[in-house]
Amino acid sequence: MKILAIESSCDETAAAVVEDGRRVLSNVISSQVQEHKIYGGVVPEIASRRHAEAISGVVQKALADADTSLDELEAIAVTYAPGLIGALLVGVNYAKGLAYASGKPLVPVHHLRSHIAASYISHPDLKPPFFCLVVSGGNTMMVEVKTYTDFEVIGRTRDDAAGEALDKAARAMGLPYPGGLNLDKLCKDGDSTAYKFPTPKVEGSEFDFSFSGLKTSVINTIHNAKQKNGEINVPDLGASFMKAVSNCLCKSTEKAMLQKNYTTLVLAGGVSANSVLRKDMEELCKKHGFKLYLPELSLCGDNAVMVASQGYYEYLAGKRAGLELNAFAGLDIAEG
Repeated sequence: MKILAIESSCDETAAAVVEDGRRVLSNVISSQVQEHKIYGGVVPEIASRRHAEAISGVVQKALADADTSLDELEAIAVTYAPGLIGALLVGVNYAKGLAYASGKPLVPVHHLRSHIAASYISHPDLKPPFFCLVVSGGNTMMVEVKTYTDFEVIGRTRDDAAGEALDKAARAMGLPYPGGLNLDKLCKDGDSTAYKFPTPKVEGSEFDFSFSGLKTSVINTIHNAKQKNGEINVPDLGASFMKAVSNCLCKSTEKAMLQKNYTTLVLAGGVSANSVLRKDMEELCKKHGFKLYLPELSLCGDNAVMVASQGYYEYLAGKRAGLELNAFAGLDIAEG
């Protein structure tokens, strides 16, 4: 069963054809990173316009690379939430038009469910149930994946997402966009014990996260050094901050998995590419004998392969949408 998927939730225009939810036939991504780098982050209006310009060519290339025609598709899947609303609408409306013109079923897919599905591509043996930590620029949450389409959130950030904190810390250190990625590259050899950061806790909710205080702490560290004409060692500061974020994620994940009796952990989202987090999660799982599934680095960021994979399971579960389908900037993963 071949499914064409379209992804346009942020600044990547992507399309892919995947067979039976696991076999990648094509994977096309048009990135806007270089353009947004000028502004130090994604400009939503520019992102929407670039999606509109690129989407037709990206979809055509995905079909050509897969040597597949519209007639050979079983369905068309599209990311409809969450994300930048203008960017999402480009993909949703294109997918609706394509589904209407071809007579193929339209399958709406939640973006975060797709990130979890990236590991189905990387690991053919992976099947629910399992525990998942979703970490990205806009979301941080711990999820019980009970079936391919049944999710329960047991903890989430109360303020900033982990990826947002990493990006803003990198920007404060003078690193270019994308901040989190450049922070990881620059600080690989930094001393992660050089700077001390607080361990955030959320009163009354043992599994929720908070990264706002960590972000403020690193910014204050930089400002205080400047006011005193002191020097900041960026590799050491970056390494220390990444370690603090990773420690926060690992401690809560460890506690939740032990309480919920899970022995399989999946890491998902853009921040799952962070080298510190991957290493720390490997050590955590080795300590307890947990099985760890990490997505391939090429599938950590936004792409349509993961949308097609999740779309396959949504299709099997009977999920369909008509021309009334709308995009949503925010939507709980359990409702998606």
